Amino acid sequence: MAFADSSTCFNVGDSSIIGGFTGARSGKFFEFSSAKDEDYAFGCVPSDFIHRVWVTNAWTMDRGYRMAKVLKTVVYILVDEDEMSGAPIIEKWSIKGHTEYERPVGKGLYR
Repeated sequence: MAFADSSTCFNVGDSSIIGGFTGARSGKFFEFSSAKDEDYAFGCVPSDFIHRVWVTNAWTMDRGYRMAKVLKTVVYILVDEDEMSGAPIIEKWSIKGHTEYERPVGKGLYR
């Protein structure tokens, strides 16, 4: 289970949180948010990878997310970069329970 950083939330963040899904094989829940311009500073990120999938809590050695393209039943997620060619290594995850959060009218809702 991996929740998005609070900086993406509606009431205390920039409201970039979009929703969540469950990995079909792992059964683990993940949240995803919109990508930011700084995410494309690394050359290996495909331009159609417009989401951040939150995989762990952010800390000094890890941002806490992976760049991805989230669709209704599948996620394409950037997991690494080939050391020799610099090409992105992308995994395809089957998902279930794809949900997009409703944007709240007022404050008080965490997600």
